[in-house]
Amino acid sequence: MESSILHKIKKGLTDIVDHHLLKHGTVLDVRKWPRSPMIEVDLHLPESDMRYWNEVLYIKFNVGSLIFRDYTPFGWDAEISTCSLLIDAGHDGPGSRWARSLQKGDCIDYLKTDSTHQSPHLTNLVVGIGDNSSLGHLFALQHLTLPATRFDSAVLTDNGQTGDLLSSYFNRPPVPCASESELIEWLSVQGFCNDHTSFYLTGNEGLVVRLRKALKNLGYFGIKAKGFWS
Repeated sequence: MESSILHKIKKGLTDIVDHHLLKHGTVLDVRKWPRSPMIEVDLHLPESDMRYWNEVLYIKFNVGSLIFRDYTPFGWDAEISTCSLLIDAGHDGPGSRWARSLQKGDCIDYLKTDSTHQSPHLTNLVVGIGDNSSLGHLFALQHLTLPATRFDSAVLTDNGQTGDLLSSYFNRPPVPCASESELIEWLSVQGFCNDHTSFYLTGNEGLVVRLRKALKNLGYFGIKAKGFWS
């Protein structure tokens, strides 16, 4: 009896959200990177005004019954209201299952778009550091950095194929690092100018905390951090 009542309440809430709060879009294409956990999704979002996407955003997608996950759009075209997502589906969870189920022509629902409060510095070298879960964020950061020569990056990925495919997407491909120690070693030998470099750390919360500490130990400041999951 109790279970039936809870089910009815949840269904009622779901109907309210679906009919009154959610915005809608269409899947234009889905590309699963070969021998990689990454899934690339092209979307048409006519209810979003992308003319005002002047910083790195996230979209809160409905991936199940009252279940939401945040993903960062990149490569947007404001004239035709399209953008792309890059989702790490290498683990089992509602977001990964949703991404793996998407097909061309599907209708998708989302609650809102909002800022991650990260935008590239107007003149500094922009250095993006992340992992598989934050590749879309790094793409968006590069998209906003002009000229592109001001952008440099490295990504922690234990999948060699993912690292190889990145060169197809970045004007200046990120350096793929197979371990955290390799990533910190890369940072330590770059010789970035402290006064003219801004660091953007994204991805797993634990990784972000450790990288922030490593950068401070190297004497760097100008660090912006955004942890996505723990």
